[in-house]
Amino acid sequence: MPSTPQYIGPVATVVDPAERADIERAGAGLYRTVHRDSVAEVLRDLRERRVSAILLSTTRCTPAELSPTRRMVREFPRVPALVLLSPKGIPSATDLIAIGGCGVHQVIDIRTPAGWGRLRSTLARDVVRERDQQALRELLDELSGAPKDLLAFAEALFDGYTGARTVQALARTLGVLPSTLVSRFFRARVPAPKQFIVFAGLVRAARLFENPGLTIADVATHLGHSSPQSFGRHIQTYMHMSAGEFRRQYNGVTMMRYFRVLLITPYRERLIMMSPLTMRGRVTGAELAPALKRAS
Repeated sequence: MPSTPQYIGPVATVVDPAERADIERAGAGLYRTVHRDSVAEVLRDLRERRVSAILLSTTRCTPAELSPTRRMVREFPRVPALVLLSPKGIPSATDLIAIGGCGVHQVIDIRTPAGWGRLRSTLARDVVRERDQQALRELLDELSGAPKDLLAFAEALFDGYTGARTVQALARTLGVLPSTLVSRFFRARVPAPKQFIVFAGLVRAARLFENPGLTIADVATHLGHSSPQSFGRHIQTYMHMSAGEFRRQYNGVTMMRYFRVLLITPYRERLIMMSPLTMRGRVTGAELAPALKRAS
């Protein structure tokens, strides 16, 4: 199994300014904070950038914030939202019930040192176990028995939010030349690395689309496409449907199932025998030229 990542993405907060420094200290080495003054600002962040989790202080969960909080939880169900019981003020039972009615059910008491530890462990547990990690576990299970360097290739596809979107970037991550990586998949008579990269990205896109608050343009930006139109063409090329149809038809689970049916199951016996990062013979330039052209 892959090691648990030691750093997660940005955590958005709506807390008392006096609490910000403590929250930053609690997250040292695990997350960085993006402090906002309202839930409406956090909603904008969720659409425009990666946010791993939201922290709301009970001192800031005013009646005016309940409606945008409810909307935030509804539109971004995959982003964990936690309420912090603050030493700056003790909420009433009615306040807590109102917050729970918005869909925020995790409450962390930061009025004691143990509470800060719980905050850190909760974020580490809930956030790093995103669908990418679930997808990776499924993939490693199916490739059980494969050489370690093939498993390293699988980890590079799914371990982390952004991943590599080109063969060149993936090869750099793995410490191998792009031509070498392509040649080893070619020799094993399995789909090219580019195919794995493309469909790993589509698994991630399907997971992002599970958040109703993200538009097609938002997902395109998250995944590094130059425009929604470019993203739409990308989906049309590989899935033969529009981005809207893709959103309606697939979620993270069903797209991962498609990834495995398309790229893993038919080739499993060949995949578990190959070592894409270890030199084993050579392929001639004439043999490799078509594969290199497809990878570009």
